[in-house]
Amino acid sequence: MKHTVRVLRPPLPVWQLTAPLQSACSGPPPPTPALGEKQPAKNPKAKRRVSSAENSSLDWEAQYPYIEDIGDGRGYTAGIIGFCSGTGDMTEVVERYAKARPGNPLERFLPALRAVEGSAAHTGLGKPFTRAWARAAEDPAFRAAQDAERDAVYFGPAVRQAEEDGLGALGQFIYYDAYVMHGAGGTEGTVGFRTVRREAMAAARTPARGGDEKAYLNAFLDARVAAMAEEPAHSDTSRVETAQRVFVREGKLGLETPLRWKVYGDAYRIEKG
Repeated sequence: MKHTVRVLRPPLPVWQLTAPLQSACSGPPPPTPALGEKQPAKNPKAKRRVSSAENSSLDWEAQYPYIEDIGDGRGYTAGIIGFCSGTGDMTEVVERYAKARPGNPLERFLPALRAVEGSAAHTGLGKPFTRAWARAAEDPAFRAAQDAERDAVYFGPAVRQAEEDGLGALGQFIYYDAYVMHGAGGTEGTVGFRTVRREAMAAARTPARGGDEKAYLNAFLDARVAAMAEEPAHSDTSRVETAQRVFVREGKLGLETPLRWKVYGDAYRIEKG
């Protein structure tokens, strides 16, 4: 089968790609030094590479209206990084949107969203909800709500932890992708980011502790592959083995271009930027 090769245009400035960080529903998150503030070209690259795995597209900005049940036991998966009705982050997105735009068409689904957390159920949602989600994506306030949830729950914590561990742009991206797929903490039948990191640190020292960056990143990816093996929905490890592992092997710790990788059989490249 001939695989698609998707070519990325030079990245836009980070301020055009990232909405301002808003307060999380449980209270404001700690101040987050966005990846792009220190390395302007890296923030959009990280988001586009995660999108290649989550949405089979480098155009992460086109994913705001996306919503479907992909059969992974998490209910609906939707939006720019795959918020799920079964895990609660989709509920938080809609709560953010309700605060910014009271009375919006998604707000009436909040009781149903809260009720289905922890399950794959669609009770009280269905086509009326999926249609409302797709329509809401035309509203800048809804797109900003998705951006804010991504930054507060996934992007910001991943970057902060990577910086504490002494990792560069590649390590920050690797942590971010792990946060997106696994979440911070594990639940029954899943392994979370904290467990993956703990396993990696048992096998290799972080750069902040005097370790070799490539050796540590390989240990982290080994631990992540083991975590993915625990979940049938994540049995395809190409987003690690033919993407992130490639960058480590090539020594592109700063995500230096050109970058070429594959996810789920599709090939992508960033030639410059």
